[in-house]
Amino acid sequence: MCEGDAVNQNWEDRVAAAWAAFDTYPEERAHEFRALIDTLVAELPDDSPLGPFEQACAWDSTGHSDKAVPLYREALARGLDGYKGRRAKIQLSSSLRNTGRAEEGVELLTPELDAPSDELDDAVRATLALCLSSLGRDREGLSLVLGALAPHLPRYQRSMANYARALVEPGV
Repeated sequence: MCEGDAVNQNWEDRVAAAWAAFDTYPEERAHEFRALIDTLVAELPDDSPLGPFEQACAWDSTGHSDKAVPLYREALARGLDGYKGRRAKIQLSSSLRNTGRAEEGVELLTPELDAPSDELDDAVRATLALCLSSLGRDREGLSLVLGALAPHLPRYQRSMANYARALVEPGV
């Protein structure tokens, strides 16, 4: 079976439905949620990057960043790209930070600042800011967060953008 046969809108809808129901699983039933994701992943071809991605998300969302990290890496190594690939990089960086490897998170996310813009831009900046803060680089992190926030403000957009730059650029 080729990937196109297994990954169709029906499969995507069932995955989305599983995630929509995630909050109905109390912590003591997290294993049931992960089992549901595993069942859906079992429908995919063995080499699909979507399988380890969804499993990583399930482990991560149930408090096991340590188990998520290798699965995110596997998904990216298998060629996960586009929107889900960017999500994987954001989530992997967060998990790396949670497991004491914030520097790896910074290395992974910094190139995303120059990637084509999409709705994940602010998540990139927020996660990168957390990684930077974990490394004691709070001014850089605050600069990223203020820069991401500025366009959403009803006023003071230019001022906040300038303040964000001034945190990291001497003489601004």
